[in-house]
Amino acid sequence: MKKIYFTLFALLLGGFVNAQELDRSKMPDPGPAPKIDLGETESFTLENGMKVFVVENNKLPRVAFSLVLDLDPIKEGDKVGAADLAGDLMMKGTKNRTKDEINFEVDFIGARLSTSASSVYGASLKKHQEKLLELMSDVVKHAEFNDEELDKLKKQYLSGIQTEKDDPDAIANKVRRVLLYGKDHPYGEIMTEETLENITLADAKAYYSTYFKPNVAYMAVVGDINAKEAKPLIEKYFGDWKKGEVPKHEFEAPEQPKMMQVAFVNKPGAVQSVISVFNTADLKPGSEDAIPARVTNGILGGGFISKLNLNLREENAYTYGARSNLSSDELIGYFNASAKVRNEVTDSALTETIKELKAMLDGDITEDELQTIKNYQTGTFSYSLENPQTKARFALNTERYDLPDDYYATYLKRLSEVSLDDVKRISKAYIKPQNGYMLIVGNQEEVAEKVKQFSPLGEIMFLDTYGNKVEETTTKEAPEGITAESVINQYIESIGGKKNLEKVKSMQVEMSTKMQGMDISIESYNGENGEYLSEVKGNGMTFQKQVFDGEKGKLSGMQGAKEMDEEQLENMKYESLIFPELYYLDEGYELELKGVDQLDGTEVYVLKVTKPNGQSQTNYYGADNGYLLKSESTLETPQGAFTQTSVMGDYKKVGKIMYPHKIDQSTGPQTMNIKVEEVKVNPNLDKDLFKVE
Repeated sequence: MKKIYFTLFALLLGGFVNAQELDRSKMPDPGPAPKIDLGETESFTLENGMKVFVVENNKLPRVAFSLVLDLDPIKEGDKVGAADLAGDLMMKGTKNRTKDEINFEVDFIGARLSTSASSVYGASLKKHQEKLLELMSDVVKHAEFNDEELDKLKKQYLSGIQTEKDDPDAIANKVRRVLLYGKDHPYGEIMTEETLENITLADAKAYYSTYFKPNVAYMAVVGDINAKEAKPLIEKYFGDWKKGEVPKHEFEAPEQPKMMQVAFVNKPGAVQSVISVFNTADLKPGSEDAIPARVTNGILGGGFISKLNLNLREENAYTYGARSNLSSDELIGYFNASAKVRNEVTDSALTETIKELKAMLDGDITEDELQTIKNYQTGTFSYSLENPQTKARFALNTERYDLPDDYYATYLKRLSEVSLDDVKRISKAYIKPQNGYMLIVGNQEEVAEKVKQFSPLGEIMFLDTYGNKVEETTTKEAPEGITAESVINQYIESIGGKKNLEKVKSMQVEMSTKMQGMDISIESYNGENGEYLSEVKGNGMTFQKQVFDGEKGKLSGMQGAKEMDEEQLENMKYESLIFPELYYLDEGYELELKGVDQLDGTEVYVLKVTKPNGQSQTNYYGADNGYLLKSESTLETPQGAFTQTSVMGDYKKVGKIMYPHKIDQSTGPQTMNIKVEEVKVNPNLDKDLFKVE
């Protein structure tokens, strides 16, 4: 089995080897760089200035049309989000079709059609290509916006903003941009509730009418079609698209700090920190340094066998994955190294990250490391050529970035020539933590003091989730007389009182949500003796089901079914409790009142709860009404550890108890906005409902 695995690994690296004869003490000598024959990409330009590139591929009777606008970055000021809204609104109706008519006609021919602030994409079977182009051109040339659709989209965007407030990765991405570029630069602008509210229909229309012009547009045509056939079709549907002057924008390169600054965003109750070290990089697409930079990043943090990942994940078990990125950009690129780590090892993980960056700057890189990454990138580049979309992208990049005509044809030759000296030079030129930032998004109470050591001045810059400077945000001490016990008692009283809650022996809850446009139903049942059942269904299918009879349990879904293991069964004993707070004051539970904090402008008591099985969560109870408003815990999965967050609201009376009818549940970047449709208290449930078979 080891032989098979090693041979497959060698093939992945780009060379054919004999596993029996291989000398594992040294890396095999590299072979010559493969010759790349990209074939011909035909092109033509319409009279209105739109440039079209055609890549013929007859393997399947399908065609795809990708339209991209070549625009300078745009500064939106106090209306960040207007461009994105305009892009989404293009699919909501034209002068010739309503939104429903567009969707129906696209679905009828089994096509795909999507729009964004700077692109339009359509794909279909070849026999429907003309109908697709008719729909696509109608959306591009005749989009007609209305307030009703704008309001719907604003609500969706607002929901996304609210969700991102609880997502440490999303917070880190936003704040990183603000620090790198500043809010006066288009790359550093952040969409907020305020900027979203400022956007009017006129703003969206102005963006569309100003920037959607053929003279800044490129179209890639890929599939079972040649230029001779494509040209009359493109001219028919896009030839009358009127060109116009498109504004050009220039921005100064953002200033970077003279010494590394340490920034911190407080995420109360978080059990993990998102750490990152980053700086701007003046690296242009297609420049002489672009290919060596890709190799350099591959060695440092570009994949599983990179220095960062082997250190932080394999050697120290600090994280499920550590990565880096050295990104080129026409305006200004960036370098970033990041990971998600446990609170108790945050400072250690940062120490090891800095150590690996220093190793790159000192040239501590081996020939084996270099050759391994070069072989891997040779393989992935060659494999990517099997996709005709890749060749179309090459043609567009060559035109947009004014690259040499043979840039991609000679790519592998130049990749093979990257040397250790090149990697050392690139590292010193673009990896500059001493002139950049270190950002930590995490639990300030447990982590902040530990990371001050990384600041040259011993100071931390505290920021909110939008990158605005704030005072050090420590959780305030609870007022005199407020204890963990009093918080729990207030909660129990607020939702009906202990006597009424103890009378609830069984419960049935029916909920609904949407996932990827699909209507989803969620049903949960709690039995009298600690039994539990939950089912997630959609489109007539059961996506997930878990059943627990009080002793045994089973999980089932699209991938099959399996019995719950010992740890899962132990956890279900607590998950199946209808009102777990009734047991929080019992022996075995540990309660720690962290203090008083703010949750979306509401004062809350922050309570850490550790169950008898050792699992913990942080609950946020309204100081005024006593309701449970939010709960956070860590979910361990094969893909890594994720922060799981539930935000509760819209409490309504059901019989003699109060129950939340709105639950926003997030696991990492995935969010479900759940609506509680019906709650039944003490229903007569069939015992077979909880039967584990």
